[in-house]
Amino acid sequence: MKKNNLKQKPKSALIGMVIGVFADNPFKNFNYKQVAHRLGISDKPGKDLIMKIVGDLEVSEDIIRVKPGKYIINPKKLRQLANKKQTITGRVDLKKTGKAYVISDEGGDDVFISANNTGHALHGDLVKVLMFPKRKSHKNEGQIVEIVERKKKTFVGILELDKNYGFVIPDSQNMPHDIFIPKEKINGAKNGQKVIATLGDWPEHANNPFGEITDILGYPGDNDVEMNSILAEYNFPLSFPKAVEREADKIDKDIPASEIKKRRDFRNTFTLTIDPWDAKDFDDAISIKKLDDGNHEIGVHIADVSHYVKPGTALENEAYNRATSIYLVDRVIPMLPEKLSNMVCSLRPNEEKLTFSVVFKMNDKAEVLDQWFGKTVINSNHRFTYEEAQEIIENGKGKFSDEVLSLHKLASVLRDKRFAAGSINFNTEEVRFKLDENGKPLETYIKEQKESNHLVEEFMLLANKSVASFIGKPKGGKTPKTFVYRIHDEPNPEKLATFVGFLKKLGYGLNVSSRSELASSYNSLFKKIKGKGEENMIETIAIRTMSKAIYSTENNGHYGLGFDFYSHFTSPIRRYPDLMVHRLLEGYLEGKKSANQDVYEEACKHSSDMEKMAAEAERASIKYKQVEFLEDKVGKVFPGLISGVSKWGIFVELKESHSEGLIRFNELKGDYYYLDEDNYRIIGKQYGHVYRLGDDVNVKVKKVDLLKRQLDFELMD
Repeated sequence: MKKNNLKQKPKSALIGMVIGVFADNPFKNFNYKQVAHRLGISDKPGKDLIMKIVGDLEVSEDIIRVKPGKYIINPKKLRQLANKKQTITGRVDLKKTGKAYVISDEGGDDVFISANNTGHALHGDLVKVLMFPKRKSHKNEGQIVEIVERKKKTFVGILELDKNYGFVIPDSQNMPHDIFIPKEKINGAKNGQKVIATLGDWPEHANNPFGEITDILGYPGDNDVEMNSILAEYNFPLSFPKAVEREADKIDKDIPASEIKKRRDFRNTFTLTIDPWDAKDFDDAISIKKLDDGNHEIGVHIADVSHYVKPGTALENEAYNRATSIYLVDRVIPMLPEKLSNMVCSLRPNEEKLTFSVVFKMNDKAEVLDQWFGKTVINSNHRFTYEEAQEIIENGKGKFSDEVLSLHKLASVLRDKRFAAGSINFNTEEVRFKLDENGKPLETYIKEQKESNHLVEEFMLLANKSVASFIGKPKGGKTPKTFVYRIHDEPNPEKLATFVGFLKKLGYGLNVSSRSELASSYNSLFKKIKGKGEENMIETIAIRTMSKAIYSTENNGHYGLGFDFYSHFTSPIRRYPDLMVHRLLEGYLEGKKSANQDVYEEACKHSSDMEKMAAEAERASIKYKQVEFLEDKVGKVFPGLISGVSKWGIFVELKESHSEGLIRFNELKGDYYYLDEDNYRIIGKQYGHVYRLGDDVNVKVKKVDLLKRQLDFELMD
């Protein structure tokens, strides 16, 4: 700035410019000469004026003196300015190091927040971010200036006691702050116990949040303590409120004759259930009847939970809040109390049950000739486990073999037609455990999907698709009524382009010219890599290119299944969205007007969020058991596959237990390795040896940290 520019600037404008220097650099301190230099002022009168303004700003507390002659912006002033400057709101993704990224509500790139700019925000909080001026070749960066909504106020951790206070060391890797517990708020907890701490005050200049011990879980290492710790960490309740249990206890399991008269009666139609051997809640049953014209009547009968769980009740509120059942390694945390989930609603054999059904008239080619939706009553003839049904499919004989084989034949045709129409055949593996009486894992194995699983799956998919199409397809030019869909968007274009480029390097390709061609290419690719060394690597990356399925009132179709319309109708005992679907469908069958979309969209978002949390809790319980399985195997060598590459090292998944551990870069012997992120590999700088995703390796179990659920491996090749 030239000297004469100073005379053109009124003092009030200059004050704003001085504040702007501090606000644009909120964690740097300046003296008045440095401020003047930043503003291009070099003459003595100009500098004197800046010195006067800086003094005035200190008096008005817009800036704070941090050392003699040095000042920094007052955080309160910064928050005021944030309301006038460019800000965004979003959710915090807080890292163990203390730095964070904010995922904006408006979309766009994530915003980087350095550790000293996070304020008192924690992982998952909804925050307001003051954006820093964008610089060339720099990422979006900002400072958290306001916590709009605290996502989480309770944390699980281990209590470390001193004489007059304690600290809770949180289990969560996303919580980098220990929680200070004053002596009077320890509430009887003992040193080394796992506890639940609830946050209280967090003074402006305190490094740690203050809290209170609100629950004592027990000592680390005990199976119940660890499973309850996982549930508490994700804010899932450990029991039902008494009001909910009381409501459930009052429900009569006997069905009045007046209710049966209102329904289509399937009690004399052959009906079966097929479920895991240890299942207690049976959501779905399938009936089959040969018609006089040679076609089949197939009924997909779903537990009529909405008959028992009514809006405005404690049962309803609890089901909404939970939104889903949670399946940990050794237990189920149900969405509904046991009286409903395992007894009244569960489609147990040889018991009359109320159901909501989709009934298909189908020929031998599995073509749907007609369909009907409505309330029914059934009496299941037999309960099969998947293993029992599979034995009939493989051997062609057994109890009710004719019915099982007929259903299998139709399901196989449905499955073939589905893949031919563009459904993608992802092979996802589910890890299971055999546990002793104390919950300690004795063995791990992969849950195998066989024809009996596919039999149930195909009829459930057909019912879900048919319900969604029935409501969602426009009729007579009218806008479809509000409904709850299960949607799955197309792959992220950037991720897909990277994947296609990577496949080319391995000699494979994908046809991305259209949606149907891409789906066909995926299935063809999975067949080509079956049994090859790169199979695991390619399938892992393929899944990562995909969007996540969510619930929404806006129908975008289901990309992975290749369906234009898809919903969740078949599991209302364990999924709240299915309960919403039942209520909406029933209302529309009765001619009711369209439901409030905003109300249902909010419920969809809540259900999607809870489903994601439940999946994270389930993965945490699996990870704990995988680590526990290796606790007494330190020093032993196992074959594995490289399952990930990162800036810390390479991750290896053991073939036997499917446990994943890390080999750190500084522990790789014989060379200095660097990360080639685009090609999912690391390369030795001196000798050029390459380790890539999917490679077979042998590793030694070096360290097992059960509390952190972490494994360290050593490469033996």
